[in-house]
Amino acid sequence: MTAPHCLLTHLGLSPKKHMGQNFLTDPSTAKMIVRRARLEDAVVVEIGAGVGALTVFAGYSARRVYAVEKDRDLTGILQGVLSEQGAENVEVINENIFDLDLSAIAEKENTRLVVLGNLPYNISSQVIVSLLFQRQIIERAVLMLQSEMARRLYSNPGSKEYGRLSVLTGYCASVSRVAKVGAHQFYPRPKVDSEVVEIYFEPPAQKAEDEEFLSAVVKAAFGQRRKTLRNSLTGGDLGINKRQIEAALARAGISGSRRAETLSVSEFVNLSNILAAVR
Repeated sequence: MTAPHCLLTHLGLSPKKHMGQNFLTDPSTAKMIVRRARLEDAVVVEIGAGVGALTVFAGYSARRVYAVEKDRDLTGILQGVLSEQGAENVEVINENIFDLDLSAIAEKENTRLVVLGNLPYNISSQVIVSLLFQRQIIERAVLMLQSEMARRLYSNPGSKEYGRLSVLTGYCASVSRVAKVGAHQFYPRPKVDSEVVEIYFEPPAQKAEDEEFLSAVVKAAFGQRRKTLRNSLTGGDLGINKRQIEAALARAGISGSRRAETLSVSEFVNLSNILAAVR
């Protein structure tokens, strides 16, 4: 396949920094990622297909690929690449992933989806949280992320990377590392390396009574990391007063002087369920 910078230069285009565009340049790396993603007979939704580095190989493996690309300037290039490579089972969708109805695709294909993507850093968190809340129609996601973001998904309590994404992912998924990809394999070259992770969705070990409220509790707890739980939860947007928070923490057996990064997923779920009852 033609290198991304050659395709763009030929058409007088350049990567859009505000869209976080960094194109994978090594076909052997793209092929390796798709092979490890195990896409045989899967229906794949690819986020940010770009100029088709992953898309072409996904098309060779999967039953069907929906290649989502927000940048209208790239969709024509992508269509040309797919046609040239004979990837006839790929449908290009020029849309923002947050506006796309994934449930309609899952219903049409009568199967749960596999999400694939090289995610821009500026939307990575939003995409992952969105997928978590749509996991009923998504079997798993194989995502290329900046290394720092990837570590947030599989870090443990007490580590500096442990945060909101760690808790929400740990609540309903297992995360495994698929591959590391050096910064030199992208155009333009980013400042940091990337990592490919697989997020496999599974039933929670402990069910939250209200998952959106769980997300709100975790967000409030980590909103001011240096503060104690007592103060961060009181200062959040939960609409619960300090007395109620103190009582909930006591009932959960959690000291109010602890900080968010010390709590396990199960402690967050238990606290959330108790707080939900006093809203």
